[in-house]
Amino acid sequence: MERLGRELLEIRRRLELGGGAERISRQRERGKLTARDRISHLLDPGATWAEVGLLVAHDRYDGEAPAAGVVTGVGVVEGREVVVVANDATVKAGSWWPETIGKILRAQEIAMRCRIPIVYLVDSAGVNLPYQEGVFPGQYGAARIFYYNSIMRRYLKVPQFAAVMGPCIAGGAYLPALSDVILMVEGTSFMGLGGPNLVKGATGRTIGSEELGGAAMHTGASGVAHYRCHDDEECVGRIRELIADTTKVGGGAASGVRPTVPPVREARDLYDLLPDDHRHPYDMHAVLEALLDGDGLTEFQPDHAAELICGNGRVASIPVAVLANCRHLVKDGRGGPPRLGGIIYTESAEKAAYFIDNASRQGLPILFVQDVSGFMVGPEAERSGIIRAGARFVEAMATAVVPKVVLTVNHASGAGYYAMAGQGFDPDFILTLPTGRMGVMEGASAATALFGPELERLRAEGTQPGPELKERIENVHSDYEEQLGATYAAARGFVDAVVLPEEVRDWLALLLRASSRNPGPHLGPFVLPAGLGELHG
Repeated sequence: MERLGRELLEIRRRLELGGGAERISRQRERGKLTARDRISHLLDPGATWAEVGLLVAHDRYDGEAPAAGVVTGVGVVEGREVVVVANDATVKAGSWWPETIGKILRAQEIAMRCRIPIVYLVDSAGVNLPYQEGVFPGQYGAARIFYYNSIMRRYLKVPQFAAVMGPCIAGGAYLPALSDVILMVEGTSFMGLGGPNLVKGATGRTIGSEELGGAAMHTGASGVAHYRCHDDEECVGRIRELIADTTKVGGGAASGVRPTVPPVREARDLYDLLPDDHRHPYDMHAVLEALLDGDGLTEFQPDHAAELICGNGRVASIPVAVLANCRHLVKDGRGGPPRLGGIIYTESAEKAAYFIDNASRQGLPILFVQDVSGFMVGPEAERSGIIRAGARFVEAMATAVVPKVVLTVNHASGAGYYAMAGQGFDPDFILTLPTGRMGVMEGASAATALFGPELERLRAEGTQPGPELKERIENVHSDYEEQLGATYAAARGFVDAVVLPEEVRDWLALLLRASSRNPGPHLGPFVLPAGLGELHG
């Protein structure tokens, strides 16, 4: 964990520089704040900032697309949880890569699912033309951004604030146009369906940027924008005022009347609690003592199907239902031989389904602490009806209407990963510790599946694997080791963020508060309010 943590911090430091120190200086010399400067001015001092998708695309495009050119996350403004989307103009002038679209859509889905305000800090030259095929067309291309804009504005009543703080060109102009409030900055912002060069090519007319689409023109002549600000600092300050004055959206965060009781264990204990070798056992109850408030976990059926821990606890006084996988041999009231930790058996699937249904009825957000290798296989498991029990587990999780937050601490493998609120089931947030490993199976299992028959044949013949076969087996191992890693998953958007042990409680508290702002069903990217058919049919 220490080594992986150091590697993560180094990746973060590099990515947070965006296009590099020289481009940062150049932007500031032009009188503009950088994307991260703007976010720092926007958020409440000292409040937790949960950056979503920092590692996306970090290992692609020869390192030229740090954070895919856009900073997204959840923070606090004037005491309210908000989503922030800020184009990083130090990265290819803030142009949109294919992964940029994915990050913006993910941020919008968070705002819709949580019913919390979203702020767009726009400073983008538009589509990165060499990669337009992954940006412009398709169901989840750039048009989806404007679809989500429209749904939030017309039906979900999620406040959208757009500050044009640099260029905002062509179709990208619809993002602020479909927001509730548009702010522009004198001298540095431009908004238009076509820039001066396009206008000259299309009409033969020469015109300057300010006259064509500057702050004065859009707040005066066209009336498209609503507020004109002298500089970036004033613009961000005005957004803070607007958010403070906005009518509260959704319900209150789930919280209790009791004050927060500090955890039994320090967060840094996780460095020692989780083993160096992911195959080794450890005490998941001790891990939960570092994550939950000191009130402890009130465990549900602790002596039955104990390989899956279910219970009620609190994070920063927010009540949560917890599901967590044990990672040691379990001997409980079922009798028979000990069960393998991290494996889901028929009884634990049934237990989980019942517990999740209860949590959903009670309105409790669910925290899934993943270290799961999959469902049990074999004749005994099949005869016990594990397929039907697993289906009940998956259905209960998929249809629970309460917020779902996932933390992967080690394995996230096989169908067990799906049942423990895998990404395909739209949990509200997915985090992982640096030790998280995500894949259909481990490298050794994959090698056995791929080369097992060939190795068996060689053993039957009394011969050893040759150099070529050994190399192929080793290649599978090394490929899996790379693809199972937490940073690999984060680079592809399979998780929202890789967090360090000392960060995880603050992140969980913020994200649980944010997700609990929406008292309605948490199903899919968004659920429209009831009665819309009668109102708009």
